[in-house]
Amino acid sequence: MLKRLRLPVTVVAALAVAEAAVFLMRPRDTLEPVDVAAQTYFSPAYIERAEHFRNGQLLLYGASLVIEIGLLVWVVRHPPRGPFRRPVLAGAAVAAGLSVAVTLVTLPVSLIARQRAKDVGLVTQNWVGYAGDLVKGTAIQAVIVGIGGALLVFGIRRFGRRWWIPATVLVIAFGVISTYATPIVIDPLFNRFTRLGGPLRAEILQLADKADVRVGQVYEMDASRRTTAANAYVNGIGSSKRVVIYDTLLKDFPPRAVRGVVAHELGHVHYHDVPHGLLYLVIVAPFGMLAVARLAERLDRGGSPVPAVALSIALIVPAMTMISNQLSRGVEARADRFSMQLTHDPDGLIEFQRKITQQNVGDPDPPGWVSFLLGTHPTAVQRIGQALAFKDRLEGGPQEGS
Repeated sequence: MLKRLRLPVTVVAALAVAEAAVFLMRPRDTLEPVDVAAQTYFSPAYIERAEHFRNGQLLLYGASLVIEIGLLVWVVRHPPRGPFRRPVLAGAAVAAGLSVAVTLVTLPVSLIARQRAKDVGLVTQNWVGYAGDLVKGTAIQAVIVGIGGALLVFGIRRFGRRWWIPATVLVIAFGVISTYATPIVIDPLFNRFTRLGGPLRAEILQLADKADVRVGQVYEMDASRRTTAANAYVNGIGSSKRVVIYDTLLKDFPPRAVRGVVAHELGHVHYHDVPHGLLYLVIVAPFGMLAVARLAERLDRGGSPVPAVALSIALIVPAMTMISNQLSRGVEARADRFSMQLTHDPDGLIEFQRKITQQNVGDPDPPGWVSFLLGTHPTAVQRIGQALAFKDRLEGGPQEGS
């Protein structure tokens, strides 16, 4: 009886630790958003269009997950068998092959989702360019996953049931290395990054100085070669830290909006959100890897251990990601507050949220379960509601109609 309970207890413990880490690391200086109706800021026609697009993409996302897990279940039930003269190399081959296979079997769904995005005006890249990116991305992923498969087999042969301990170290090391290296090694393979200059760079540096933030480099990314969507982000650590702004944002939005977005990204730098994300990984990775190891033991049917571990990861990681999304939403809300504190312009943030939601064909007020399970950011109406609450605080009293 106790033996049968070990697996569920291990999985529940991993999820509980993830939830506890969210509780400990979430921002405390919250600001309750004003309750906002989406119809106040978005037309009924746009809301209907956004909901239609969202619903279709969600169904396709779910179908892709079902296909991926179905493939992994089939491979676990029919595992590649030896004898393998070189088990470590076999592990690399099986892992890389699974990576490519998942991409191929889910490709029809991905193509439908891409066509739907193209139909609403989000996609600008032609199919030849898309195919090139797909091949590059699949190859890079296969190499990385293949290395992981080799290390997995080596760890199991060397450490037995305790392989999850060195695996945890490798997961954390990979998180740190990829966070540092992705901006300077991987990203340039897919986009062109140009150091921002001129008056806007000077204004950004003034904002950074006002915020007492060392911003690192500021780059413009040629996002328009693939999409009309606008965005900006912070990534990297140490000397690779940078703020990246989509060229679509610079082209389609007024300087006031760009200033607010940059102030938001400076908030991430100010609060050290990227390093704190790695700290979260350090906390949850040991328990997550232990749960993966124990579930893989239960699923394993002999032969290569790679498929059982891959299926375990596919089942456990989404659940842990759902939990970590709570932290992400809190961090993004705090960055919005930082932006408004820096610019004293809540109206600018409200107008920006209206425009960027429409440009990105986002649902301003998705169902609560969608936001809870998948949302990495607060919804548009929540962000507008927080801006209204901040405006109320600035002006020292409740606003009429709020």
